[in-house]
Amino acid sequence: MLFDHCATCQRCCHVDPGFPPLEVTLTREEKKGLGSVCIENSCEHLGDAGCTLGDAKPLSCKLYPLAFNPKTKAFFFDIDCPLMPMYESQLQDPASEASNHLRQMSEAVKGLSKIDPQFLTANYRVDSYYFDLAPLLHNGASKKTQA
Repeated sequence: MLFDHCATCQRCCHVDPGFPPLEVTLTREEKKGLGSVCIENSCEHLGDAGCTLGDAKPLSCKLYPLAFNPKTKAFFFDIDCPLMPMYESQLQDPASEASNHLRQMSEAVKGLSKIDPQFLTANYRVDSYYFDLAPLLHNGASKKTQA
């Protein structure tokens, strides 16, 4: 499974030395339940097998390794994520885990563009600062999301 590697890697759940703490971007609804999530060194919700929040995992974390630019309505990918080559390769198969992830994230972004567009703007600003982003190039993924 594509995302099984995440529990081992955990790169996205850590802040590199020299970077300020990462305030995870939360939707309005997530703020009601979680208050805030701040990663100073490693995420407090990170367990041996990955995130301990389960279904309550913030959307910005579920979105990773993708980032969504609400101005261009395009998805980007963190080039430091070791899943990048496999993720883009899997996008050629509409039934793959990567294709399903991209579809789910596209739907989430579409909904948030109507009810919480501030989240999308804030999340992309954070992603742009903390991650080295490159455009998601696969033909199915390079189509701009209709948000």
